[in-house]
Amino acid sequence: MTPNNDTKGPDLNTSNETERPGSSHFIRDIIIEDVRNNKNDGRVVTRFPPEPNGYLHIGHAKAININFGMAAEFGGRCNLRFDDTNPSKEEVEYVEAIKEDIHWLGFDWDDREYYASDYFEQLFQYAFKLITDGKAYVCHLTAEQIREYRGTLTEPGRESPYRNRSIEENLDLFRRMKAGEFDEGTCVLRAKIDMNAPNLNMRDPVMYRIIKAPHHRTGDTWCIYPMYDWAHGQSDSIEGITHSLCSLEFEDHRPLYDWYVNALGIHHPQQIEFARLNLNYTVMSKRKLLQLVKEGHVSGWNDPRMPTLSGLRRRGYTRSAIRNFMERIGVAKRDSVVDIALLEHCLREDLEQSAPRVMGVLRPLRVVITNYPDDLVEELEVPNHPQDPSRGTRKIPFAKVLYIEQDDFREEPPPKYWRLSPGREVRLRFGYYITCTEAIKDENTGEIIEVHCTYDPETRGGSSPDGRKVKSTIHWVPAHAALKAEVRLYDRLFTKPNPLDLEEGQDFLDMINPQSLEILENCRVEPSLSTAKPGDIMQFERLGYFCVDSVDTRPGQLVFNRTVPLRDTWAKIEQADQK
Repeated sequence: MTPNNDTKGPDLNTSNETERPGSSHFIRDIIIEDVRNNKNDGRVVTRFPPEPNGYLHIGHAKAININFGMAAEFGGRCNLRFDDTNPSKEEVEYVEAIKEDIHWLGFDWDDREYYASDYFEQLFQYAFKLITDGKAYVCHLTAEQIREYRGTLTEPGRESPYRNRSIEENLDLFRRMKAGEFDEGTCVLRAKIDMNAPNLNMRDPVMYRIIKAPHHRTGDTWCIYPMYDWAHGQSDSIEGITHSLCSLEFEDHRPLYDWYVNALGIHHPQQIEFARLNLNYTVMSKRKLLQLVKEGHVSGWNDPRMPTLSGLRRRGYTRSAIRNFMERIGVAKRDSVVDIALLEHCLREDLEQSAPRVMGVLRPLRVVITNYPDDLVEELEVPNHPQDPSRGTRKIPFAKVLYIEQDDFREEPPPKYWRLSPGREVRLRFGYYITCTEAIKDENTGEIIEVHCTYDPETRGGSSPDGRKVKSTIHWVPAHAALKAEVRLYDRLFTKPNPLDLEEGQDFLDMINPQSLEILENCRVEPSLSTAKPGDIMQFERLGYFCVDSVDTRPGQLVFNRTVPLRDTWAKIEQADQK
């Protein structure tokens, strides 16, 4: 499929930067100036070019937001192009997962779904031209020898003994490479640039290598495949990209991309680099993420501890929180590390408004209200969102036997412990005042297994007619109607802010947090959650935000993932900074 680049874009001229939405940044400024000067006939065409060799992560969300966002802001278009140049590492599964993630973030590429493999024949002809012009040659050095001949940052490289072959011999060898006459690793096609260049990328880079593996789209048609650096810039050119927006790691590759398009005399996109997203307590390398998956350190690419978009989505992160996070961190030219607490803060801000409230008990302790009638069940009407009456109400049954959190009772309370203890009165959320009269223990272990209380019938709804106050309100669920659930408490996957800051002999796997997942199998949640669907997000009052797991939840088996605790460290940091 070849994109149509003949259509002139809409009139995007503007004289006032403030007319554009969002905060200003250097990429927006560049595009505004280009449009003002009618560069590229006023067109703005960007692209998001993932390699289908893994799942997208939160770092990719920044690139997606910038590429699709800039195109939309200036009335342009953004292509989705898969740079599928290595069949040994690419899978259809990754292609479909990438498309799902982009759609989930709220972006669409319409009919502009392209692949580098769409251009394999054109790229081959381009390479043929460079050979014909004396600017490329077939080299029989091994990969190890090529690295050795390349030199270092302080030492110049050495020319390959095959560098000065005749054009005719190189054309013949390249045809034979394409025909499959050579084994993998026996030869490559290299650009003839400058082995003394300060930029190592310019020291006769490899353009094609032999890979005798079927491609997920072209099958066995090809046995030579373009290197990423060769295919990337030319694919941008073929698609008529005006602004190639990419992360800072490609800055040193830009001279090579420029050399290729200039040598071919084809359309020259403008490459603009921005700082990639780095989060503490996180790794962003797809190679390392793949290692975590392959070696079973996580349950898969969509494990809720992973920084992948599918993992974040399964954990309960919302696209609005992620996109707000991207706006908060901005677009910069210099790499930095962002505190993951800011991402969590953006999520809490979103869920505080959007998530309904429910009650759940993670570690149940049985409570018997001894003076409550045995056969009485009351229906308490409670708000779905205390700050938003328009969200309606639901009913929770209240009866003689309840469950509360084990941590909400202490037989011998420490100082400043205001929750339930012998002789102390507390408020049940939306319910009654109760006073503990007795703790029942297991005869063998001495563990408290049940608490007996009395209730004040005059305090229904959580207030006392005589005006007396209690210092604590605790949540609960009715024992007879509560639903059993499994709850998974997730924490950060790594123990160090920078898991790659290692001492000698250490591996990043040594930094994995052994407490990153705790599974509670005997939890209880209120009966209204019988209609909860996979992906639903709610706040368990006093406990945090939770999401119904989209993989393991099935009829009769509720599984919740903790999305994020209620405590917001970033908000406290912001408040402290303001002071």
